[in-house]
Amino acid sequence: MSVLRKTLQRVFFSFQRSAAACVCVGSSTAKMPSHKTFRIKKKLAKKMRQNRPIPYWIRMRTDNTIRYNAKRRHWRRTKLGF
Repeated sequence: MSVLRKTLQRVFFSFQRSAAACVCVGSSTAKMPSHKTFRIKKKLAKKMRQNRPIPYWIRMRTDNTIRYNAKRRHWRRTKLGF
């Protein structure tokens, strides 16, 4: 029982360290400052407007050939990079 517990603790703590390293190394913009510049704020607003499903009338106009927004972005999976 104690061997299993030690193994699980080792795996858990190594996972925590590797996850923390990924967060720190991954991107320089991993943390967004609370005071944003106006230029960054404008870019974020534009990306927010772009990140929406297509209107239903476009599906009707194109005879359902365009079914979804191919450039849709998830906030956690795909980062903007600025």
